[in-house]
Amino acid sequence: MKRILVADDEDVLRMLIVDTLEDDEYEIEEAENGSEALEMASAKEYDLLIVDYMMPGYNGVEVLSHLKERGRLTQMKSLMLTAKSQESDRESALKAGATEFLTKPFSPALLVSVVEDLLDD
Repeated sequence: MKRILVADDEDVLRMLIVDTLEDDEYEIEEAENGSEALEMASAKEYDLLIVDYMMPGYNGVEVLSHLKERGRLTQMKSLMLTAKSQESDRESALKAGATEFLTKPFSPALLVSVVEDLLDD
């Protein structure tokens, strides 16, 4: 079973992501902010981290940067899911360690496809 951590400060969006990905193949946990996401991803092994760019505590880029420094992104894939759509935002996310970058609003079918691709590698 693949383990996924979903980190987003918006409850409704986090619930949408979890409901979209809910499957017998995935064990999904949730973090409500960047600090919680960093703590959880540092303490447990996940196959995929889905992280929002703009969150309290630490933003998504900071979360990824800290995890990268700690060597936690060597086994874990990461998807930056954000409303920020500038090329510079994408570049910052990828430089910090994001494996993939997807902008909001997103199609649930596209999210499923991206997650499946990331977890099949």
